[in-house]
Amino acid sequence: MAFLDTFSKLFSGLERTRRGIAERLGEALRPGRPIDESAFEELEEALIESDVGPGLAAQVVQGVRRRARGPAGSEELAGLVREELKALLRRDPAAPPAAAAATGGGLRVILIVGVNGGGKTTTAGKLAARYQAEGLPVVLAAADTFRAAAIEQLEIWAQRAGALLIRHGEGADPSAVVFDAARAALRRGARILLVDTAGRLHTRSNLMQELEKITRVAGREVPGAPHEVLLVLDATTGQNGLSQAREFLRAAKVTGVVLTKLDGTARGGIALAIAQELGLPLRYVGVGEKLEDLVDFDPDAYVAGLLGQQPVSAAPAKGEATA
Repeated sequence: MAFLDTFSKLFSGLERTRRGIAERLGEALRPGRPIDESAFEELEEALIESDVGPGLAAQVVQGVRRRARGPAGSEELAGLVREELKALLRRDPAAPPAAAAATGGGLRVILIVGVNGGGKTTTAGKLAARYQAEGLPVVLAAADTFRAAAIEQLEIWAQRAGALLIRHGEGADPSAVVFDAARAALRRGARILLVDTAGRLHTRSNLMQELEKITRVAGREVPGAPHEVLLVLDATTGQNGLSQAREFLRAAKVTGVVLTKLDGTARGGIALAIAQELGLPLRYVGVGEKLEDLVDFDPDAYVAGLLGQQPVSAAPAKGEATA
């Protein structure tokens, strides 16, 4: 059921991207058309326009060429494209933070970083609700003290999730908030400490330095912290998200990516570029505004949603009714 739910949400969230790719690939993958050089060129153009990026698009097409043995039809080409994309996304990342907390015990500290407007505070709130529902007590740290609205927004999420929120006033030292939150989490025996940081523009070096300070404070209070640094990227920014990610990699040891607003863009191919060019695993994907619209990233479901092919794992069982 978990896979089916993830597939359904990712498939729906990628509708705009899928529609765009389908329009551009319609001629290349037309049933009965022999695959020739022009078909490969159209494939590459479709991937580029979906924000996969020129270099990666060329790599995908080269991989498809290698996999194709002799003359290929459109159906075979579509299958080869799916397999090539899945191969790019299938990595063996470290266990997600919630899973690590459930098996390893102790307090896990997760920093949520990213630029303003990317859905960072909302992601922190949704993760808090998710972990609480999984039986992992959460403490939220409102370390985005530059905006009173961010603190108020996180307070609402904390109430919805049933999590403790540690907050100071607007303009307070974010590191002090993290210090108090870590102490509170340890006293309460919490399993997850989620730190919502300020929306740091990658052109503002002073804010990057503040992020480094938060990291040092967390590490002093909790051994090994932060255990996870999740970079929240807005899918609608496309390739600009890659430049943001590179800047954050210089300031913090980013361990994973949360891709938000995937349902609001026709450029959902950016997930492939993130995984391949940055070597960062995608942990979660935001496909809507509802609490349950933050789902685990699944390579098979993502590729199926991108190209419109239902994966075998999601196919209904024999005799099962379909909607």
